[in-house]
Parts: sequence; structure tokens; C-alpha cells
Amino acid sequence: MKFLSVRCVSAATLSLAIVATVSSPLYAQGRGKTVILRGLDKVTARISTIEVPIQEQVRFGTLRILARSCSTRPPEEPPETSAFLEISDVRPGEAPVPLFTGWMFASSPALSALEHPVYDVWVIACKTPSGLPSEENE
Repeated sequence: MKFLSVRCVSAATLSLAIVATVSSPLYAQGRGKTVILRGLDKVTARISTIEVPIQEQVRFGTLRILARSCSTRPPEEPPETSAFLEISDVRPGEAPVPLFTGWMFASSPALSALEHPVYDVWVIACKTPSGLPSEENE
């Protein structure tokens, strides 16, 4: 029982650190207009690069992916790209099933991962309107 309480404190501390990092002014400098994701179809073993414009939805198999935000740290800080995503499983004739809502981090894909039997999705980068990843435009 003692171990459980320490684990809860650690998780709370981690989420506060993530929120503080993402909301810092320096972190916000690298905001991108498009999220670059990588998707794996586990059945066919195909890997796809998925570009999701902010506030727009794209389809990847039966998944509907909506990107709300994409941020990259400036070059003088440790590298990190994160995206706030909403992912739902949409099948014909059925209501969408929400699978994931939250931040995904490029440096730690397992920290906050999509759990799906057929698909894996992870963050690669943010892209600005010029077409370059946002860290190259700083």
C-alpha cells in the first residue's frame, strides 16, 4: 500500500511537469501548423506517414485523427515535439469509439500511447506552413 501512494505522487508530479513545460512561453515558440505522425498497420506491417493539419481530421484505416496542437521546443532546449490528439475508431454503421485524447511525445512514445489491436500511431514532428519542421524555422 505504501508503494501505491508513492506511485500516485510520482504520476501527479510528472503530469504537473509536463503541463508546466508545454505551457511555458519558450515551448510555445515552436508551434506548428501540421502534425507529422507515423502510423503502423499491424496486420499488413505497413508504416505510413500521416500529415494532420491543426483542427482538421484525417483517416488512417478505421481511425479518425484530430490534431488540436503541435509544439516543438526551441533549439537551445532539450529536443521535444509534442502533439495534442483526439483519436477515435470509426466503423461504418456504428458510433465512433474514442480511443485516445491527450498529449503524445515524440521522445517518449510509450509514455502516452494509443492502445489499439490493429494500429499504432506516434508523433514525429511539427511542420510549419513553409513545409519545414518547426525547429528549422527558429
